[in-house]
Amino acid sequence: MSSPEAVHSDKQLVSSQRIYLFIYLQQSLSSVKIKPGTNKVAPDFQLTKRRNNFGVPLETLAQEATQCQVPFVVTQMVEYLEMFGLDHVGLFRISGSVNKIKALKWKYDQGEKVDLINDGDIDSVASLFKLFLKELPVAVFPDNLHANLLKTFEDNKNHMAECTRYLKSLLSSFPKAHYSLFQFLSTFLLKVASHSEMNHMTLENLAIVFGPTLFQ
Repeated sequence: MSSPEAVHSDKQLVSSQRIYLFIYLQQSLSSVKIKPGTNKVAPDFQLTKRRNNFGVPLETLAQEATQCQVPFVVTQMVEYLEMFGLDHVGLFRISGSVNKIKALKWKYDQGEKVDLINDGDIDSVASLFKLFLKELPVAVFPDNLHANLLKTFEDNKNHMAECTRYLKSLLSSFPKAHYSLFQFLSTFLLKVASHSEMNHMTLENLAIVFGPTLFQ
């Protein structure tokens, strides 16, 4: 039987592997084309099309998505953060207002109009975004696939071309809704990292924040 120290060490190793894999995937596999903002965070933007946007499988949300199978709640929050948060120091590391987070989540889950500009703030929207990912019933990287990703990365990380080819092959087996969200998220986080001189959120810092959530 493993000692508590050994178990803790193994958990730290897996955590480190996930962080490095997350960085590698973003740098090597994601699309980095960044589209101009579309100002979709305006108060008169469409109602959410459903109730209970949080804790709902991505496949269900993707059926009602209008942008590349990415849930509306995600695109609205990302557009707000791209508009106002890219130079915000500590983006995603500073907790937002508990009351604002609860109120915004309630509106999304009631299918009401959500006015992030007037009812939210950068840290609260960033916290709500992380909460959405955390409450997914199946993580962005599903359990039955992320172990293979980690093993492939560890076995081939010293051979960049082969590693990229193998990982792309594995990613192609992801459920479409999960892969679409990963691509969308990667593009956004790479944009956040490109402002790291101002926001202090390097790709490594972002991986520390999002790695555990994406590999639940």
